[in-house]
Amino acid sequence: MKVMQLLPELNSGGVERGTLEIARALVTAGHESLVVSNGGRMVAQLEAEGSTHLTLAIHKKALSSLWQIRPLRKLIEQHQPDIVHVRSRVPAWLTHFALKGIPANKRPHLISTVHGFYSINRYSQIMTQAEKVIAVSDSVVKYITDNYKNCPTEDIVRIYRGIDPAAFPHGYQPSAQWLNQTLKDFPELENKRLICLPGRITRLKGHETLIHLMEQLQAQYPDVHAVVVGGADPKKAAYLQEMQDSIAAKGLSDRITFVGHRSDIREWLAFSDLVLSLSSQAETFGRTVLEALSVGTPVIGWNRGGVAEILSNVYPQGLVTVDDETQLLDTLKLHLDQPQHVQPISMFSLKEMCDQTLELYTQVVSQHSA
Repeated sequence: MKVMQLLPELNSGGVERGTLEIARALVTAGHESLVVSNGGRMVAQLEAEGSTHLTLAIHKKALSSLWQIRPLRKLIEQHQPDIVHVRSRVPAWLTHFALKGIPANKRPHLISTVHGFYSINRYSQIMTQAEKVIAVSDSVVKYITDNYKNCPTEDIVRIYRGIDPAAFPHGYQPSAQWLNQTLKDFPELENKRLICLPGRITRLKGHETLIHLMEQLQAQYPDVHAVVVGGADPKKAAYLQEMQDSIAAKGLSDRITFVGHRSDIREWLAFSDLVLSLSSQAETFGRTVLEALSVGTPVIGWNRGGVAEILSNVYPQGLVTVDDETQLLDTLKLHLDQPQHVQPISMFSLKEMCDQTLELYTQVVSQHSA
């Protein structure tokens, strides 16, 4: 099989990582893998793992992107993939128009993945207009069936995102070298119990809730320290400053550390005693929650979206009623007073995700060639 995946760019993020994982699985299984995007820092890895990258400016939410329809059609005609797999709305629209210009008997099969709870409108509807629509969690299946009645339920396929348990082994401990360097960079973390909030600095990730929790914990738990693992986009600099001012005003500057954007997330999740998931909007999956639980660190999070699906299957004692800050504080205190054990995880594996996706590709191709 020859599969062409389309996404805006290849810099960082869950969609990008998923694209690379499926590309690698295709190559490993002896198929041909093509990826079309505007490029980015993950291209080198993609190509090193045996895929072909085709650079096309399909990343801008602007009318000028319509100029890419003809070049995209040319790429599809030239490479003749069996399947085109779109993972984002601009590429999905461009593909929609590109395929219109190809005779029906020469068109590849079209698959889409709904990675997000997109705004509900005609623009987003394009993600549900494919032969098969992959949803990354049951919450996403519900989002599609509730909002896009034009999408037949039999065309929706739930394939959970997955992680590689070998990359996040149960009981993992950071190296002595990592610990020494970290305590050198952040001496305030020594001999502390750490509560970690992973995720980039935006209003959606629940930083204010974390600050409020730390305020309530400071008298009773002087050894508890919060770590925010995630960078701030230059556009979010004002929000970061606002948070730091609020932390200083509450006298918490020596209790909360921002470590910025990190590529050693596994180490931070394993180093922490507890991980929080406090996003103010439902997440479609919640990969860091799964990564934390995989290494054996307990996670406490709001009971909604993909995070609730992971916690209810793997660590139900971490579920907290949405926005119930009293229950959140009580659950946190319970974990601090009686450290909890997380069992090794047997579901949500990367292998399952790749196997199910490749199986779907094969099914779509063979159904129609039969």
